[in-house]
Amino acid sequence: MTARTPPAAPATAVTSAVTATVGAAPPASAASTAKASAPGTATATATAPTGPYQSYVYAYPHKTSYRPLPGRPALRELWRDEPKDALSLYLHIPFCEVRCGFCNLFTRIGAPGELTTRYLDALERQAVAARDALGDDTPVRFATAAFGGGTPTFLDPGELDRLCDIAEKRMGADLRAIALSVEASPATATADRLAVLADRGATRLSLGVQSFVDDEARAAVRPQRRADVEAALARIRDTAVPVLNIDLIYGIDGQTPATWRTSLDAALAWQPEELYLYPLYVRPLTGLARRAAGPDPAWDQQRLRLYRQGRDHLLAAGYEQVSMRMFRRAGAPAQGPDDHACQTDGMIGLGCGARSYTSALHYSFDYAVDMHRIRAIIDDYTSTRDFAVARHGRRVGTGEARRRHLLQSLLQAAGLPVADYRDRFGTDPDTDFPAELAGFADRGWLDPQAPPGLLRLSPEGLAHSDAVGPALFSAPVRSAMAAYETR
Repeated sequence: MTARTPPAAPATAVTSAVTATVGAAPPASAASTAKASAPGTATATATAPTGPYQSYVYAYPHKTSYRPLPGRPALRELWRDEPKDALSLYLHIPFCEVRCGFCNLFTRIGAPGELTTRYLDALERQAVAARDALGDDTPVRFATAAFGGGTPTFLDPGELDRLCDIAEKRMGADLRAIALSVEASPATATADRLAVLADRGATRLSLGVQSFVDDEARAAVRPQRRADVEAALARIRDTAVPVLNIDLIYGIDGQTPATWRTSLDAALAWQPEELYLYPLYVRPLTGLARRAAGPDPAWDQQRLRLYRQGRDHLLAAGYEQVSMRMFRRAGAPAQGPDDHACQTDGMIGLGCGARSYTSALHYSFDYAVDMHRIRAIIDDYTSTRDFAVARHGRRVGTGEARRRHLLQSLLQAAGLPVADYRDRFGTDPDTDFPAELAGFADRGWLDPQAPPGLLRLSPEGLAHSDAVGPALFSAPVRSAMAAYETR
Protein backbone atom coordinates (compact mmCIF):
# COMPACT_ATOMS: atom_id res chain seq x y z
CA MET A 1 0.00 0.00 0.00
CA THR A 2 1.59 3.27 -1.04
CA ALA A 3 1.39 6.30 1.17
CA ARG A 4 -0.64 9.11 -0.28
CA THR A 5 -0.47 12.80 0.47
CA PRO A 6 -2.95 14.17 2.95
CA PRO A 7 -6.02 16.03 1.72
CA ALA A 8 -5.69 19.78 1.63
CA ALA A 9 -6.21 21.44 4.97
CA PRO A 10 -9.22 23.74 5.34
CA ALA A 11 -8.60 27.45 4.95
CA THR A 12 -8.80 27.92 8.70
CA ALA A 13 -6.57 25.10 9.82
CA VAL A 14 -7.11 23.87 13.36
CA THR A 15 -4.63 22.79 15.99
CA SER A 16 -4.73 19.96 18.42
CA ALA A 17 -2.25 18.28 20.67
CA VAL A 18 -2.05 15.47 23.15
CA THR A 19 0.25 13.95 25.75
CA ALA A 20 -0.37 10.99 27.97
CA THR A 21 0.28 11.39 31.67
CA VAL A 22 -0.75 9.76 34.87
CA GLY A 23 -1.97 11.91 37.75
CA ALA A 24 0.14 12.42 40.82
CA ALA A 25 -0.98 13.41 44.28
CA PRO A 26 -2.15 17.04 44.36
CA PRO A 27 -0.63 19.55 46.75
CA ALA A 28 -1.93 19.52 50.29
CA SER A 29 -1.88 23.27 50.95
CA ALA A 30 -5.29 24.47 52.09
CA ALA A 31 -6.86 27.81 51.31
CA SER A 32 -9.96 27.11 53.34
CA THR A 33 -10.96 24.79 56.12
CA ALA A 34 -14.54 24.65 54.90
CA LYS A 35 -15.65 21.10 54.33
CA ALA A 36 -18.29 19.29 52.34
CA SER A 37 -20.94 18.15 54.77
CA ALA A 38 -23.30 15.94 52.80
CA PRO A 39 -24.41 12.88 54.75
CA GLY A 40 -22.26 9.88 53.98
CA THR A 41 -19.73 11.77 51.89
CA ALA A 42 -15.99 11.45 52.47
CA THR A 43 -14.86 14.66 54.09
CA ALA A 44 -12.37 16.72 52.09
CA THR A 45 -10.69 19.99 52.85
CA ALA A 46 -11.08 22.56 50.09
CA THR A 47 -7.67 23.34 48.67
CA ALA A 48 -6.21 26.08 46.52
CA PRO A 49 -4.08 24.54 43.78
CA THR A 50 -0.73 26.25 43.41
CA GLY A 51 -0.73 26.07 39.61
CA PRO A 52 -2.81 25.03 36.61
CA TYR A 53 -1.08 21.67 36.13
CA GLN A 54 -1.56 19.55 39.23
CA SER A 55 -2.43 16.23 37.58
CA TYR A 56 -4.33 14.71 34.68
CA VAL A 57 -7.40 13.21 36.35
CA TYR A 58 -8.39 10.55 33.84
CA ALA A 59 -9.82 8.29 36.55
CA TYR A 60 -10.92 8.69 40.16
CA PRO A 61 -9.85 7.45 42.63
CA HIS A 62 -6.38 7.31 41.11
CA LYS A 63 -4.58 3.98 41.03
CA THR A 64 -1.95 5.18 43.51
CA SER A 65 -4.70 5.15 46.14
CA TYR A 66 -5.30 1.42 45.58
CA ARG A 67 -4.04 -1.06 48.13
CA PRO A 68 -3.95 -4.88 48.46
CA LEU A 69 -7.50 -6.03 49.14
CA PRO A 70 -8.04 -8.01 52.36
CA GLY A 71 -9.41 -11.44 51.66
CA ARG A 72 -9.18 -10.98 47.88
CA PRO A 73 -12.92 -10.76 47.16
CA ALA A 74 -14.36 -13.09 44.53
CA LEU A 75 -15.27 -11.44 41.23
CA ARG A 76 -18.52 -13.37 41.11
CA GLU A 77 -19.64 -11.66 44.33
CA LEU A 78 -18.46 -8.24 43.16
CA TRP A 79 -20.45 -8.45 39.93
CA ARG A 80 -23.50 -10.32 41.25
CA ASP A 81 -25.82 -7.33 41.55
CA GLU A 82 -24.22 -5.01 38.98
CA PRO A 83 -26.05 -3.94 35.79
CA LYS A 84 -24.59 -5.88 32.87
CA ASP A 85 -26.55 -4.64 29.86
CA ALA A 86 -24.11 -1.89 28.76
CA LEU A 87 -20.62 -2.85 29.93
CA SER A 88 -17.32 -1.43 28.71
CA LEU A 89 -14.43 -3.75 27.85
CA TYR A 90 -10.77 -2.70 27.98
CA LEU A 91 -7.83 -4.91 27.00
CA HIS A 92 -4.37 -3.71 28.00
CA ILE A 93 -1.16 -4.57 26.13
CA PRO A 94 1.86 -3.43 28.21
CA PHE A 95 4.49 -3.42 25.45
CA CYS A 96 6.10 -0.62 23.44
CA GLU A 97 8.96 -0.48 20.96
CA VAL A 98 10.37 2.48 22.94
CA ARG A 99 9.38 4.27 26.12
CA CYS A 100 8.83 7.97 25.57
CA GLY A 101 10.56 10.35 27.95
CA PHE A 102 7.29 11.68 29.39
CA CYS A 103 5.63 8.28 29.84
CA ASN A 104 4.85 6.87 33.26
CA LEU A 105 2.22 4.45 32.04
CA PHE A 106 2.38 0.76 32.80
CA THR A 107 4.49 -0.52 29.91
CA ARG A 108 7.83 -2.15 29.15
CA ILE A 109 10.16 -1.94 26.18
CA GLY A 110 10.02 -5.02 23.99
CA ALA A 111 8.86 -8.55 24.73
CA PRO A 112 11.73 -11.05 24.66
CA GLY A 113 11.26 -14.70 23.87
CA GLU A 114 7.66 -15.85 23.92
CA LEU A 115 6.48 -13.13 26.30
CA THR A 116 3.66 -11.89 24.07
CA THR A 117 2.37 -15.45 23.72
CA ARG A 118 2.52 -16.01 27.47
CA TYR A 119 0.84 -12.67 28.04
CA LEU A 120 -2.03 -13.48 25.67
CA ASP A 121 -2.36 -16.89 27.31
CA ALA A 122 -2.80 -15.17 30.67
CA LEU A 123 -5.16 -12.61 29.15
CA GLU A 124 -7.32 -15.46 27.87
CA ARG A 125 -7.36 -17.13 31.30
CA GLN A 126 -8.37 -13.83 32.85
CA ALA A 127 -11.12 -13.33 30.25
CA VAL A 128 -12.56 -16.76 31.01
CA ALA A 129 -12.63 -15.97 34.73
CA ALA A 130 -14.13 -12.52 34.18
CA ARG A 131 -16.90 -13.80 31.92
CA ASP A 132 -17.67 -16.56 34.41
CA ALA A 133 -17.94 -13.93 37.16
CA LEU A 134 -20.53 -12.00 35.15
CA GLY A 135 -22.76 -15.07 35.10
CA ASP A 136 -25.81 -15.59 32.91
CA ASP A 137 -28.65 -14.78 35.29
CA THR A 138 -29.20 -11.51 33.43
CA PRO A 139 -28.24 -10.57 29.85
CA VAL A 140 -24.58 -9.59 29.45
CA ARG A 141 -23.83 -7.05 26.73
CA PHE A 142 -20.79 -4.92 25.96
CA ALA A 143 -21.55 -1.45 24.59
CA THR A 144 -17.95 -0.33 23.91
CA ALA A 145 -14.49 -1.85 23.67
CA ALA A 146 -10.96 -0.47 23.60
CA PHE A 147 -7.44 -1.83 23.21
CA GLY A 148 -4.84 0.30 24.98
CA GLY A 149 -1.42 0.12 26.53
CA GLY A 150 1.40 0.33 26.07
CA THR A 151 0.93 -0.05 22.35
CA PRO A 152 -1.59 -2.69 21.25
CA THR A 153 -0.15 -2.63 17.74
CA PHE A 154 3.15 -3.84 19.17
CA LEU A 155 1.48 -7.24 18.67
CA ASP A 156 1.93 -8.80 15.24
CA PRO A 157 -1.12 -9.35 12.97
CA GLY A 158 -1.72 -12.90 14.19
CA GLU A 159 -1.53 -11.78 17.81
CA LEU A 160 -3.93 -8.92 17.15
CA ASP A 161 -6.35 -11.42 15.62
CA ARG A 162 -6.06 -13.51 18.78
CA LEU A 163 -6.65 -10.42 20.93
CA CYS A 164 -9.91 -9.82 19.07
CA ASP A 165 -10.83 -13.49 19.50
CA ILE A 166 -10.37 -13.15 23.26
CA ALA A 167 -12.71 -10.16 23.32
CA GLU A 168 -15.31 -11.91 21.19
CA LYS A 169 -15.12 -15.61 21.96
CA ARG A 170 -14.16 -15.43 25.64
CA MET A 171 -15.94 -12.24 26.73
CA GLY A 172 -18.81 -12.25 24.25
CA ALA A 173 -18.24 -8.76 22.87
CA ASP A 174 -19.54 -8.28 19.31
CA LEU A 175 -16.70 -6.08 18.07
CA ARG A 176 -18.28 -5.39 14.69
CA ALA A 177 -21.47 -4.12 16.31
CA ILE A 178 -20.00 -1.72 18.89
CA ALA A 179 -17.48 1.12 19.07
CA LEU A 180 -13.94 -0.31 19.14
CA SER A 181 -11.04 2.08 19.77
CA VAL A 182 -7.40 1.03 19.32
CA GLU A 183 -4.22 2.93 20.17
CA ALA A 184 -1.23 2.80 17.82
CA SER A 185 2.20 4.33 17.30
CA PRO A 186 3.58 5.48 13.94
CA ALA A 187 6.18 2.69 13.89
CA THR A 188 3.66 -0.08 14.57
CA ALA A 189 0.79 1.20 12.42
CA THR A 190 1.75 -1.12 9.59
CA ALA A 191 -0.59 -2.06 6.75
CA ASP A 192 -0.94 -5.69 7.82
CA ARG A 193 -1.77 -4.81 11.44
CA LEU A 194 -4.23 -2.12 10.40
CA ALA A 195 -5.93 -4.52 8.00
CA VAL A 196 -6.62 -6.94 10.85
CA LEU A 197 -8.08 -4.21 13.03
CA ALA A 198 -10.26 -2.83 10.25
CA ASP A 199 -11.52 -6.31 9.41
CA ARG A 200 -12.34 -7.05 13.05
CA GLY A 201 -14.45 -3.93 13.43
CA ALA A 202 -12.24 -1.10 14.69
CA THR A 203 -14.16 2.17 14.50
CA ARG A 204 -11.46 4.46 15.91
CA LEU A 205 -7.67 4.46 15.58
CA SER A 206 -5.68 6.77 17.82
CA LEU A 207 -2.15 7.66 16.77
CA GLY A 208 0.26 9.04 19.36
CA VAL A 209 2.17 11.61 17.28
CA GLN A 210 2.95 14.16 20.03
CA SER A 211 4.84 16.46 17.61
CA PHE A 212 5.38 16.73 13.86
CA VAL A 213 8.64 18.60 14.52
CA ASP A 214 11.53 16.13 14.60
CA ASP A 215 13.59 18.15 17.10
CA GLU A 216 10.66 18.28 19.52
CA ALA A 217 10.07 14.56 19.20
CA ARG A 218 13.70 13.97 20.14
CA ALA A 219 13.39 16.39 23.07
CA ALA A 220 10.45 14.30 24.35
CA VAL A 221 12.58 11.16 23.93
CA ARG A 222 10.29 9.91 21.19
CA PRO A 223 12.58 9.10 18.27
CA GLN A 224 10.58 9.42 15.06
CA ARG A 225 10.70 11.27 11.75
CA ARG A 226 7.83 13.34 10.41
CA ALA A 227 7.97 11.43 7.13
CA ASP A 228 7.29 8.18 8.99
CA VAL A 229 4.41 9.76 10.91
CA GLU A 230 2.84 11.03 7.70
CA ALA A 231 3.19 7.58 6.11
CA ALA A 232 1.48 5.98 9.11
CA LEU A 233 -1.39 8.46 8.90
CA ALA A 234 -1.81 7.67 5.20
CA ARG A 235 -2.02 3.95 5.99
CA ILE A 236 -4.66 4.60 8.64
CA ARG A 237 -6.74 6.70 6.25
CA ASP A 238 -6.47 3.93 3.66
CA THR A 239 -8.24 1.53 6.07
CA ALA A 240 -11.44 3.60 5.97
CA VAL A 241 -11.81 3.23 9.75
CA PRO A 242 -14.30 6.03 10.40
CA VAL A 243 -12.53 7.91 13.20
CA LEU A 244 -8.89 8.98 13.28
CA ASN A 245 -7.59 10.59 16.46
CA ILE A 246 -4.23 12.34 16.64
CA ASP A 247 -2.53 13.05 19.97
CA LEU A 248 -0.29 16.11 20.32
CA ILE A 249 1.73 17.48 23.26
CA TYR A 250 2.47 21.07 24.21
CA GLY A 251 5.12 22.31 26.60
CA ILE A 252 8.04 20.38 25.10
CA ASP A 253 11.50 21.91 25.56
CA GLY A 254 12.24 24.22 22.64
CA GLN A 255 8.62 24.37 21.48
CA THR A 256 7.43 27.81 20.35
CA PRO A 257 4.06 29.13 19.18
CA ALA A 258 5.36 28.79 15.61
CA THR A 259 6.44 25.16 15.97
CA TRP A 260 3.22 24.36 17.86
CA ARG A 261 1.30 25.82 14.92
CA THR A 262 3.34 23.60 12.61
CA SER A 263 2.20 20.49 14.46
CA LEU A 264 -1.39 21.67 14.66
CA ASP A 265 -1.57 22.41 10.96
CA ALA A 266 0.16 19.16 10.05
CA ALA A 267 -2.43 17.26 12.07
CA LEU A 268 -5.33 19.25 10.62
CA ALA A 269 -4.13 18.48 7.11
CA TRP A 270 -5.38 14.92 7.69
CA GLN A 271 -8.79 16.23 8.80
CA PRO A 272 -8.88 13.95 11.86
CA GLU A 273 -12.26 13.37 13.40
CA GLU A 274 -10.70 13.88 16.84
CA LEU A 275 -7.68 15.67 18.25
CA TYR A 276 -6.32 15.48 21.77
CA LEU A 277 -4.10 18.27 23.11
CA TYR A 278 -2.10 17.16 26.14
CA PRO A 279 0.12 19.33 28.34
CA LEU A 280 3.50 17.80 28.96
CA TYR A 281 4.00 16.47 32.48
CA VAL A 282 7.31 15.35 33.95
CA ARG A 283 6.87 12.56 36.48
CA PRO A 284 9.26 10.60 38.73
CA LEU A 285 11.06 7.61 37.19
CA THR A 286 10.46 8.78 33.62
CA GLY A 287 13.07 9.68 31.03
CA LEU A 288 12.45 13.40 31.50
CA ALA A 289 12.49 13.25 35.31
CA ARG A 290 15.89 14.94 35.40
CA ARG A 291 14.06 18.22 34.82
CA ALA A 292 14.05 20.25 38.05
CA ALA A 293 11.18 19.31 40.33
CA GLY A 294 8.88 21.76 42.05
CA PRO A 295 6.72 24.64 40.85
CA ASP A 296 7.72 26.25 37.56
CA PRO A 297 5.47 29.29 36.98
CA ALA A 298 7.16 30.19 33.69
CA TRP A 299 6.54 26.70 32.28
CA ASP A 300 2.97 26.79 33.55
CA GLN A 301 2.37 30.03 31.70
CA GLN A 302 4.01 28.68 28.55
CA ARG A 303 1.73 25.66 28.60
CA LEU A 304 -1.34 27.82 29.20
CA ARG A 305 -0.43 30.05 26.25
CA LEU A 306 0.09 27.07 23.97
CA TYR A 307 -3.15 25.48 25.17
CA ARG A 308 -5.13 28.63 24.40
CA GLN A 309 -3.45 28.91 21.01
CA GLY A 310 -4.34 25.33 20.15
CA ARG A 311 -7.87 25.61 21.50
CA ASP A 312 -8.60 28.80 19.57
CA HIS A 313 -7.07 27.39 16.40
CA LEU A 314 -9.22 24.27 16.57
CA LEU A 315 -12.40 26.16 17.37
CA ALA A 316 -11.79 28.46 14.42
CA ALA A 317 -11.43 25.41 12.21
CA GLY A 318 -14.85 24.14 13.22
CA TYR A 319 -13.89 21.69 15.94
CA GLU A 320 -16.02 21.29 19.05
CA GLN A 321 -14.31 21.27 22.44
CA VAL A 322 -15.41 18.22 24.43
CA SER A 323 -13.00 18.65 27.34
CA MET A 324 -9.74 20.43 28.08
CA ARG A 325 -7.92 17.82 25.99
CA MET A 326 -10.47 16.51 23.52
CA PHE A 327 -11.69 18.21 20.34
CA ARG A 328 -14.06 16.69 17.78
CA ARG A 329 -14.50 17.80 14.19
CA ALA A 330 -17.96 19.13 13.41
CA GLY A 331 -20.15 16.34 12.10
CA ALA A 332 -17.75 13.57 13.11
CA PRO A 333 -19.38 10.50 14.65
CA ALA A 334 -19.11 10.07 18.41
CA GLN A 335 -17.42 6.85 19.47
CA GLY A 336 -19.06 5.83 22.70
CA PRO A 337 -18.60 7.84 25.91
CA ASP A 338 -16.38 10.89 25.69
CA ASP A 339 -13.06 11.32 27.45
CA HIS A 340 -13.50 11.14 31.24
CA ALA A 341 -17.01 9.72 30.83
CA CYS A 342 -15.50 6.45 29.60
CA GLN A 343 -14.28 5.77 33.13
CA THR A 344 -17.73 4.73 34.31
CA ASP A 345 -19.03 1.92 36.45
CA GLY A 346 -19.45 -1.35 34.62
CA MET A 347 -15.98 -1.60 33.09
CA ILE A 348 -14.16 -4.91 32.70
CA GLY A 349 -10.41 -4.43 32.34
CA LEU A 350 -8.24 -7.32 31.16
CA GLY A 351 -4.45 -7.26 31.40
CA CYS A 352 -2.07 -6.45 34.22
CA GLY A 353 -2.27 -2.69 33.61
CA ALA A 354 -6.06 -2.53 33.32
CA ARG A 355 -8.61 -1.46 35.89
CA SER A 356 -12.14 -2.75 36.42
CA TYR A 357 -14.97 -0.73 37.95
CA THR A 358 -18.04 -1.91 39.79
CA SER A 359 -20.29 0.54 41.63
CA ALA A 360 -18.64 -0.33 44.95
CA LEU A 361 -15.05 -1.37 44.11
CA HIS A 362 -12.34 -0.37 41.65
CA TYR A 363 -9.72 -3.07 41.25
CA SER A 364 -6.64 -4.01 39.25
CA PHE A 365 -3.24 -5.63 39.53
CA ASP A 366 -0.29 -3.91 41.18
CA TYR A 367 1.04 -0.68 39.66
CA ALA A 368 4.57 0.59 39.04
CA VAL A 369 6.53 3.02 36.86
CA ASP A 370 10.05 1.67 37.30
CA MET A 371 10.92 -0.68 34.45
CA HIS A 372 12.26 -3.45 36.70
CA ARG A 373 9.09 -3.42 38.83
CA ILE A 374 6.90 -3.46 35.73
CA ARG A 375 8.75 -6.49 34.38
CA ALA A 376 8.25 -8.31 37.68
CA ILE A 377 4.51 -7.51 37.69
CA ILE A 378 4.15 -8.74 34.10
CA ASP A 379 5.99 -11.94 34.97
CA ASP A 380 3.70 -12.44 37.95
CA TYR A 381 0.66 -11.83 35.75
CA THR A 382 1.72 -14.32 33.09
CA SER A 383 2.23 -17.02 35.73
CA THR A 384 -1.12 -16.41 37.44
CA ARG A 385 -3.63 -19.24 37.19
CA ASP A 386 -6.43 -17.93 39.42
CA PHE A 387 -8.04 -14.79 38.05
CA ALA A 388 -11.33 -15.25 39.91
CA VAL A 389 -10.46 -12.76 42.67
CA ALA A 390 -9.61 -9.05 42.94
CA ARG A 391 -6.12 -8.34 44.30
CA HIS A 392 -5.60 -4.57 44.49
CA GLY A 393 -8.22 -1.87 44.60
CA ARG A 394 -10.22 0.70 46.49
CA ARG A 395 -13.74 0.64 47.85
CA VAL A 396 -15.98 3.40 46.51
CA GLY A 397 -18.68 4.48 48.96
CA THR A 398 -21.54 6.88 48.33
CA GLY A 399 -19.43 9.93 49.11
CA GLU A 400 -16.69 8.96 46.68
CA ALA A 401 -19.29 8.09 44.05
CA ARG A 402 -20.68 11.61 44.34
CA ARG A 403 -17.22 13.12 44.01
CA ARG A 404 -16.44 10.96 41.01
CA HIS A 405 -19.67 11.87 39.25
CA LEU A 406 -19.17 15.59 39.87
CA LEU A 407 -15.52 15.48 38.86
CA GLN A 408 -16.06 13.53 35.65
CA SER A 409 -19.07 15.59 34.60
CA LEU A 410 -17.56 18.96 35.44
CA LEU A 411 -14.42 18.20 33.43
CA GLN A 412 -16.57 17.83 30.33
CA ALA A 413 -17.27 21.02 28.38
CA ALA A 414 -20.98 20.19 28.40
CA GLY A 415 -21.05 20.33 32.19
CA LEU A 416 -23.33 18.68 34.73
CA PRO A 417 -27.14 18.95 34.65
CA VAL A 418 -27.97 19.38 38.32
CA ALA A 419 -31.18 17.37 37.86
CA ASP A 420 -29.13 14.35 36.79
CA TYR A 421 -27.04 14.58 39.94
CA ARG A 422 -30.19 14.98 42.06
CA ASP A 423 -31.86 11.98 40.44
CA ARG A 424 -28.82 9.83 41.12
CA PHE A 425 -27.93 10.91 44.64
CA GLY A 426 -30.97 12.71 46.05
CA THR A 427 -29.01 15.88 46.82
CA ASP A 428 -27.51 18.83 44.95
CA PRO A 429 -23.80 19.45 44.19
CA ASP A 430 -23.97 22.81 46.00
CA THR A 431 -25.12 21.02 49.13
CA ASP A 432 -22.50 18.27 48.94
CA PHE A 433 -19.51 20.39 47.85
CA PRO A 434 -20.16 24.02 48.86
CA ALA A 435 -16.55 24.99 49.60
CA GLU A 436 -15.10 23.47 46.43
CA LEU A 437 -17.70 25.00 44.13
CA ALA A 438 -17.48 28.38 45.85
CA GLY A 439 -13.72 28.30 45.38
CA PHE A 440 -14.11 27.56 41.68
CA ALA A 441 -16.61 30.41 41.32
CA ASP A 442 -14.28 32.83 43.11
CA ARG A 443 -11.52 32.00 40.62
CA GLY A 444 -13.82 32.51 37.64
CA TRP A 445 -13.74 28.81 36.77
CA LEU A 446 -17.53 28.35 36.73
CA ASP A 447 -19.54 29.69 33.79
CA PRO A 448 -21.93 32.41 35.00
CA GLN A 449 -23.69 32.28 31.63
CA ALA A 450 -24.62 28.60 31.93
CA PRO A 451 -28.36 27.96 31.61
CA PRO A 452 -30.29 27.48 34.86
CA GLY A 453 -29.79 24.00 36.27
CA LEU A 454 -26.44 23.44 34.50
CA LEU A 455 -23.12 23.44 36.35
CA ARG A 456 -20.42 24.13 33.78
CA LEU A 457 -16.82 25.29 33.72
CA SER A 458 -15.98 28.59 32.05
CA PRO A 459 -13.36 28.62 29.27
CA GLU A 460 -10.74 29.45 31.90
CA GLY A 461 -12.12 26.73 34.14
CA LEU A 462 -11.62 24.22 31.34
CA ALA A 463 -8.10 25.55 30.86
CA HIS A 464 -7.50 24.79 34.56
CA SER A 465 -9.09 21.33 34.50
CA ASP A 466 -5.90 19.81 35.90
CA ALA A 467 -6.36 21.97 39.01
CA VAL A 468 -10.14 21.58 39.21
CA GLY A 469 -10.01 17.79 39.29
CA PRO A 470 -7.45 17.40 42.10
CA ALA A 471 -9.30 20.01 44.19
CA LEU A 472 -12.22 17.57 44.32
CA PHE A 473 -10.22 14.65 45.68
CA SER A 474 -11.42 13.47 49.08
CA ALA A 475 -9.13 13.62 52.10
CA PRO A 476 -8.83 9.80 52.33
CA VAL A 477 -7.90 9.49 48.66
CA ARG A 478 -5.50 12.40 48.92
CA SER A 479 -3.85 10.79 51.94
CA ALA A 480 -3.55 7.38 50.24
CA MET A 481 -2.00 8.95 47.16
CA ALA A 482 0.48 10.92 49.28
CA ALA A 483 1.47 7.72 51.10
CA TYR A 484 2.08 5.82 47.87
CA GLU A 485 5.75 5.07 47.30
CA THR A 486 6.62 5.72 43.67
CA ARG A 487 8.29 2.63 42.28
